[in-house]
Amino acid sequence: MYLCIDHGNSCVKAGLFDGERLAGRTVYRHFGREEAEALLESNNIEACIYSTVAGRADEAVGCLQAGCGRFIELTHLTPIPIANRYATPHTLGNDRLAGVVGATYLRPDTDLLVVDAGSAITYDFIDAQGNYWGGGISPGLDMRLRALHEYTRKLPLVEIADDIPLPGHDTPSSILSGVLYGIAFEIDGYIERLRAEHPSLSTFLTGGSTFYFANKLKNAIFANENLILIGLNRILQYNNA
Repeated sequence: MYLCIDHGNSCVKAGLFDGERLAGRTVYRHFGREEAEALLESNNIEACIYSTVAGRADEAVGCLQAGCGRFIELTHLTPIPIANRYATPHTLGNDRLAGVVGATYLRPDTDLLVVDAGSAITYDFIDAQGNYWGGGISPGLDMRLRALHEYTRKLPLVEIADDIPLPGHDTPSSILSGVLYGIAFEIDGYIERLRAEHPSLSTFLTGGSTFYFANKLKNAIFANENLILIGLNRILQYNNA
């Protein structure tokens, strides 16, 4: 079994892979020594990869290092099965890197756009030859809703809902309509702009907010909530060969 840890800004995802098959996934709000020990005790882990874009869980990492036969902490120096053409690889988020590796594994030899709708929304392009060039970063769903509330005097902080009219019929639904459909239009625009230059482009949508946008896009996409874990597993296999 391979263990892949994706430590994000809002949660930690642990994926257990039997070869290339995702055998199980657990989502944690807190990931420390106890959680790491429980994973090691209940599974025969041959190798583990840990990736973080938030603070490093030092105690959990120490436990995994001691308990796994092979441990990799993903950095910009870790060997990967694609060519990273990003101008500043040391500043690139590990989740963005793992996402394009996962997309390339699922759809090889294809121009790909990976849209990760999480705390931030990231856009990442990798060409059919396996060259990763970069992309874009914009505020995520929660961030936009909070910004409207915190940077104005009267706009409320509204809870996310899916069944939103276009246009909104009152202030809460207008906020949700503007934010949700604004993001959907942004994603569609990014896809169309890239497709003008790369007609064979395929798009993957992943991240915690995938549910809110998958049915609002006019462009066809592949929705896969486990794309980053799949990419981490591919990197782990590449280094464990």
